[in-house]
This record gives sequence, structure tokens and C-alpha cells, in this order.
Amino acid sequence: MYITPAPSAQDDPLYGLRLGLTGMLAYAMIPIIDPALPSVIAALPIGLIASQRKAFQPIKAVAGPITMMVVVILMSWLVEQLRPMPLVYVGSMWLIYFTGFHMILKSGSPAGMLLLIISVLMSVMGMNGNATLETMRDSFLQASFVALLLAPIVYMVFPARTTERHIAAPVPSEGNIVLGAAIRASVLLMLSFWLYLVMQPSDMMMAIIAAMVLVFPTRHAVFFEAKQRVRATLLGGVTALVILVLFTFSQHLLILLGLIFLAGTWFGSKMLNSTQPSMVYQYAFSVALALIAGALSSQDAGYATFTRIVLTITGAFTAAFLVAALDALTRWQKAEKSQA
Repeated sequence: MYITPAPSAQDDPLYGLRLGLTGMLAYAMIPIIDPALPSVIAALPIGLIASQRKAFQPIKAVAGPITMMVVVILMSWLVEQLRPMPLVYVGSMWLIYFTGFHMILKSGSPAGMLLLIISVLMSVMGMNGNATLETMRDSFLQASFVALLLAPIVYMVFPARTTERHIAAPVPSEGNIVLGAAIRASVLLMLSFWLYLVMQPSDMMMAIIAAMVLVFPTRHAVFFEAKQRVRATLLGGVTALVILVLFTFSQHLLILLGLIFLAGTWFGSKMLNSTQPSMVYQYAFSVALALIAGALSSQDAGYATFTRIVLTITGAFTAAFLVAALDALTRWQKAEKSQA
């Protein structure tokens, strides 16, 4: 599979400032757009923009959000058509999950990750009814448009030093990838029902953090990723609470935007210099933005943070244990290391 490398201080010394500016501008769009799910608008552009490495690539900056818009529209339409037929609906979702995991394990394609994220969100929201599904669809379309608008702006203000373009080098998995994809699709289907039962629509951006631990091909990688997602959730929750506490002393939008910019800059600098996996800090910043947006829109900050952390930990480790047990039982990996 493809794992985004850490940004380089030599190639992109302004990465931290650009990450902070992206988060600040994304949050600034919330009062302008007035979305039903502010957490999606705040968090999603981070994933679409901050994952780029080295020089700005306009084609990728445009293709990512537009691809997401198209897939979201198609998935929401499919869910609306299939929801009246429960067995067909469940079977179709499993088949889509299987396709996404098969793409990731066979070729390492990031497109499989995009398909999984959207299909999980749309399928779970579809269980709540068409109105909730349409709300999630509209929020994704709005967030994709925000990412499309902000990407050239943040790169123009804080450009990368290098002119070299980053070339992704996905690594395919070995072994019986059909069985590996089937295991992960089945676990994700069970996780989808759990998300439907316990998560509110505004919490779904957090829920996806738990679900995405399943994409890793070995059980040790799955557990390692689950731990990193939990660390990111805790770090993002603490950051959000600190910002919200400081915000209570002077409740002005500019103050809040400044605090978000500082937090994003700190996370970005840690991605450049830390010995820990860089994506932990990117996830943490997304978590912090989602928590801040959710807390200031309709929820109590302390309760929201506690709830999201508990549900993320529960979902991540339950999914990891199931996948690890099934992988150990089937031993589908052809070249798994002896210590695995």
C-alpha cells in the first residue's frame, strides 16, 4: 500500500506555516458557508491539501477534490436506490468495501482509500435516512470545494522550496489478497453497523479514523496504526480543549483563527522534525479542528472530546483485534516476516 512520506525540511521548510494557514482558512469558511456539519468543512481540506509533498502540483490539487465530489455523488445516489432493499444494500456495501481493500492490497492505490472513506460514510449515513445522507453529501461537496479553493492560495503564500514533483511509489501486498480483502471488508461491514448504532452524524469524521486502521496488510501494522490513531485522537483532543479554554477569555473569531494557525504550525513543525510518524500530527490537527467545530456549533467541548476518544479507541482496537485474529487464522500473507 502507499504510505505518505514525511515532509522534508530541506524541500519544504514552510510546510508547518502552510498547514496552519490551511486549517485557519478552512475554519474561516464555516461562518461563510454555514454548513450543517461544520466538522467536515474544518477537517476534510487538511487531508486533501496537507498530504501533498514537495512542489505544488495543480493537477493533483484539482483532481483530488473533483474525484471526491464525483464519488460522493455516485455513492449517495447508489445508497438512496438500495436502502429500501436491506439485503441487497448490505451485500452491495460489502462488495464496495471489498473492491476498495482489493485495490489497496493489489496495487497500493490511494484511490482505494478514497473509495473506502466515502463508502463507509455514505453507507452509515444512509442507514439514518435520506435526509441525513443528503446532509453528509452536501457537507462533503462543500468541503471538497473549500479544498479546491484553498490549495493554490496556501501554496502561493507559503510555497515549497523545491521544484521537484513528488512521485508516489505504492507497494503492493503479497499473498492471497482476495482473502485479505474479504477479511477486511467483513470486519469493516460489522464496524459500519457499530458506527450506525453509537455515532452521531457530526462525529463521523472521527469514526473514520477508527475504520481506516484496517487498510494495513499485516496484523502488526494494523496494531501499530491503531495505536497511532489513538495517539492522534488524544493529542488532537488536548489541543482542542486548550484552544477552547483560551478562546473563552476573548470570544472573537480572529482570536480563534489565530490559535488554530498556531496549532497547525506547531503540528506541521513536528511533522518536519519529529522522530514519530508524521501522519500522527496531521491526524491530530484534523481531530482538533473537528472537535473545535463540533464543540462551538452544538456540543459541549468536554463531553464531545471524551465521547470521540472513547469511541475511536473502542472502534480502532476492536477492528484491529478482529483483523489480527482472522489474519493469523488464515495466514493469507505470502511473505509475512517470521516475527509477524
